[in-house]
Amino acid sequence: MATLTVMPAGKTIEVTGGTTLLAALLGGEIAIPHKCEGQAKCGSCHIFVQEGRKGLSKIARAENEKLDTIVGVGSKSRLACQATILGTENVKIELLGFGSGL
Repeated sequence: MATLTVMPAGKTIEVTGGTTLLAALLGGEIAIPHKCEGQAKCGSCHIFVQEGRKGLSKIARAENEKLDTIVGVGSKSRLACQATILGTENVKIELLGFGSGL
């Protein structure tokens, strides 16, 4: 079990290992775009991991290839649909865009 903190709202969600960030956010009633329904094809669920990157699965090829096509990607970038919470440590993410987390 890990705690997911979602910024800028500061909301926390308890998440079991093996859950994607997208599933955790939707389960916690936090709105996040996800146009391709978690297939790493659109990049709309791009987030920044502020803390706890080691508590997430490694970036797979499909996610890395999609991140390469998105403007504004940095070393903390992940796709919420592809990043799985391992449950080994707490994770803090930042939602991007106007009205994030509302």
